[in-house]
Amino acid sequence: MALSQLKSQFKGSIGADLSFSIAAAFTNQNQPFLIVFESKEIAAFHLNDLELLLPKEAVLFYPGSYRRPYEIEQTDNTNVLLRSEVLNRINSQRKSSVIVTYHEALFEKVLSKKELNKNTLKISVGDMLSLDFVNNVLFEYEFKRVDFVTEPGEFSIRGGIIDVFSFANDTPYRIEFFGDEVESIRTFDIASQLSLKPYTKFQIIPNIEHKLKHEKRVGFLDYIPQNTVVWTQNL
Repeated sequence: MALSQLKSQFKGSIGADLSFSIAAAFTNQNQPFLIVFESKEIAAFHLNDLELLLPKEAVLFYPGSYRRPYEIEQTDNTNVLLRSEVLNRINSQRKSSVIVTYHEALFEKVLSKKELNKNTLKISVGDMLSLDFVNNVLFEYEFKRVDFVTEPGEFSIRGGIIDVFSFANDTPYRIEFFGDEVESIRTFDIASQLSLKPYTKFQIIPNIEHKLKHEKRVGFLDYIPQNTVVWTQNL
């Protein structure tokens, strides 16, 4: 990634001062921001501030996927979900956001955009898809078929309804079919099973730190848009 030659230094900030400065700068610029802190704890502190100062959907957290630093045998599903959400947001080219992360999280490489697109199932209302096809794709993505979904990486099929918890979303989706046609898509609450919000389309992404660990990967700085403003603590 070709970073801008313009560099500035911000000194003397105390507590939430830095968060206010970042929020103000982001509000005044139509560019994505990447904020890199020294540790997960410091990142979490400023993340809380930024979520209060900016619209919730504008702030994303990009953690490391491991349960313990650099122990690649064990990943944390919640962290994998958050990482996938960030990659999906960038890949979908939605409006600019502030990505909060820390040094350790950037240690891990990510899927290239080409590989992520290849391993993403996109479903829209009106699509003609067979239940068997979706079932086979989900097994290929190493999703687990269960009676009721409760966490990312699970799906269930009942009649003409598929419930699926993608690694790109923090709530599960319910897809209703009429024959082979996708009739409706909506999120739902795990506990009550009640619908939350209708959608016209959504994407299913597998566990990018497990199923796709042998796919081609790149550094996160190579993945983010060229116009990203990068803030670093102790470069």
